[in-house]
Amino acid sequence: MIRRPSRIALRLFAFNLLVIFLPVAAVMYLGMYEARLREAQEDGLVQQARLLAAALGDRPALDSGQIGATFARLERRSDARYRIYDSAGRLIADSARQPEAAGDTAKYPPAAQQDVRTRWLYRIGAALSRVRNVLFLVPSWFDRPVVEQPRASESAGLSPELKAALAGQYGSATRPTPSQRSVTMFSAVPVRFQGQIIGAVVASQSTFRLLSALYALRLRLFEIVVASLAVAAVLTAIAATTIVRPLTRLRRQASSLAERRGTLPSAFAGAERRDEIGDLARALGELARRTNDHIQLLQSFSADVSHELKNPLASIRTAAEMMADSQSEADRRRFLELMVRDVARLERLVSGLRDVARLEGQIEADVLEPVDVRQLLEQLAQSANAAPQRGIHVSLAAGSDQAVVLASRERLWQVFDNLVANALSFSPVGGSVSLTMSVKSPWIWITIEDAGPGIPEAHLTRVFDRFFSYRPGEPRREHVGLGLAIARQIVESYGGAIGAANRADGGARFEVKLRSM
Repeated sequence: MIRRPSRIALRLFAFNLLVIFLPVAAVMYLGMYEARLREAQEDGLVQQARLLAAALGDRPALDSGQIGATFARLERRSDARYRIYDSAGRLIADSARQPEAAGDTAKYPPAAQQDVRTRWLYRIGAALSRVRNVLFLVPSWFDRPVVEQPRASESAGLSPELKAALAGQYGSATRPTPSQRSVTMFSAVPVRFQGQIIGAVVASQSTFRLLSALYALRLRLFEIVVASLAVAAVLTAIAATTIVRPLTRLRRQASSLAERRGTLPSAFAGAERRDEIGDLARALGELARRTNDHIQLLQSFSADVSHELKNPLASIRTAAEMMADSQSEADRRRFLELMVRDVARLERLVSGLRDVARLEGQIEADVLEPVDVRQLLEQLAQSANAAPQRGIHVSLAAGSDQAVVLASRERLWQVFDNLVANALSFSPVGGSVSLTMSVKSPWIWITIEDAGPGIPEAHLTRVFDRFFSYRPGEPRREHVGLGLAIARQIVESYGGAIGAANRADGGARFEVKLRSM
């Protein structure tokens, strides 16, 4: 059987996924994104340097005029800075020193750089990041301090990347940008003419724009984190409203059950819901209903026991008092016999009460086994006919259908033995009791019929009550009235049913319904 996923589990899963996945993914993605941007900027800078070196390598010597014209044609399309050095390492041209062409600013306006670090949300994130750094000793991804390193001046000697380029190799370096948190990347490539190195191109570019983009990205990621926390708070409030509070109310109601006296409440908050909380509320309501039924049964049972014990005790007390005052020996013997009969009734009553009290626990402890009902009825009929009471014959019509139930054989024998004994006690001398069995899957029907006076309509539903006995013409004290009650308790414990009715031609009919295997 396919089980449907729990609605509560799905809501909690969505909540945990939102809280855990988004912040972790944002932090992991940030480091990868920053590294890719740095790689892309460096690759672009190298390509620009190579293109410029290829453009300048069409003559045997570098001409500052030609280089200036080339810089002018660039029209400041790039924010990279280009320095051209001759083979001796002397600077002969610098793109930063070229005059701006007319209309450059209008045609290629500089990108607006907004410092997002001044925004209050970014400051909150940076403060939290610094707190985290202090606690866990990890580098901050909001504000990474740049360690200032001394930069060699041009007159102090050639830079390492320039030396590598003049040696015919690619040279690169990264240095802090003065008065900024960004760094400047340097890429140096040689300028060749017919295989000879005639100079070098050093392209440099600040990571200020990249860093500004990262600042904006960090702010956006923090906004996502804040938004996810807000959504998580909303989901928590929803969970508290739809899950936690109903469960708290149910827990409070369930705890109050142990403190209540008398009838328990049969309705619990949330019983109308269609999820697990509703199932729990309905289960508690069913438990309370069954407990109320059990309490009422105990109260009724206690009242019945008190009444049944009170009558013979009062009779014994009256007989004892009258016997003490009687002067006649015959009256004393009569009162003594009355006391003995009442004591015997008390013994039967106490024995029946013991059986009723133990029956429920014994049924639960019984070992269940497949029981052939037809075979059991045949043995019961044979046993009754072996020593017939008042010439009454017990007949059986069981058919040939298979009738097997999962039960205790001893308990089923007790059920049908009580029913047959009850039918025999009401049947006239020389009469008959008929047993009939039929199978209508998945039920097995067993009918016990007698030819007695039948049952008054007012008593048809009472004959299975404890201590109820209707026997016209017989003294009630001879019968305790527990046999049919015990039979019903056993049948219902196996998921069956038992009922009583009158025959059309006279007599009583008892029907037992059991579920077949």
